[in-house]
Amino acid sequence: MPGFRSITVPAAADDPALRGAVWYPCAEAPAAVDLGNVTKLFGITVTGAKDAPITGYMLPLVVVSHGRRSHIVMHHDLAETLADGGFIVAAINHAGDNYFDQSRSAELSVMLQRPTEIKRLIDFMLTASPLAATIDRERIGVFGFSRGGHTGLALLGANPDWAGRADYLWKPSSEWQKQVRDAGFPRRDIAHDPRIRAGVIADPLAAFFTESSFADVAASIQLWASERGGDGVTLESVAAVGRCLPTRHESHVVCNAGHFAFLIPCRPALAKVVPEICIDPPEFDRPAFHKRFNADVLAFFQAHLVGAR
Repeated sequence: MPGFRSITVPAAADDPALRGAVWYPCAEAPAAVDLGNVTKLFGITVTGAKDAPITGYMLPLVVVSHGRRSHIVMHHDLAETLADGGFIVAAINHAGDNYFDQSRSAELSVMLQRPTEIKRLIDFMLTASPLAATIDRERIGVFGFSRGGHTGLALLGANPDWAGRADYLWKPSSEWQKQVRDAGFPRRDIAHDPRIRAGVIADPLAAFFTESSFADVAASIQLWASERGGDGVTLESVAAVGRCLPTRHESHVVCNAGHFAFLIPCRPALAKVVPEICIDPPEFDRPAFHKRFNADVLAFFQAHLVGAR
């Protein structure tokens, strides 16, 4: 089982500090880790050896970007699978767009800020984190879900067409349309990160991408789509991303699944607090799907980060 430790990416200029966690290979016996408010509210613990020494050297790194108003814990089973497979996995809660702080979720600028925050996470992991000396900086991947999928695609080189897609937006479309038409937006370029060699993108929010958005994407990609979609994502919108990617990639459609099927299987406490992310069609088995999904993601990163190296 993996090691686990909490991290804080320091504040930078006008950007706030970022709270997160790291999972990594470890030889010590695991235990349930109390996550404070997350455990109290959602009944969720993670299994790992807290703050234990890492096992291995020159290990690949995968960074994680969660969805709208979500939390790093919502992908902890995948993080544990990757850590057991020899990867270091680092995730942060996006500032102002996570479950405990939704102050910026309705602001279009958060879509610009998210890739920058993941770049800051990578910088921290490679230079200042306790695991920095054990990371192979030539083997970095990204996992992104929903808004995190948009984040991952942007980091891999995709360029949103803010103005051209303003009329496409759903609720809160009126507010986002006002923001995108603001003469001061965008106030910075979208952040790309050529250090990232491979990406797994699940049900990405693709509203701001057009066919020409992906011309600069060269990394290996595994693209996942839920058949039923949700939260502004459709099967067709994800398929459109796949058609526009300039290089060969893996594509997977999860039959009968809704958008939130990519989140961890829900315990009763979580289902009580956020039932909308826990309801699956009767014929869909989320725990069984996650066993297959986590294994496929691990195999992809092993092929494109470990095998390629």
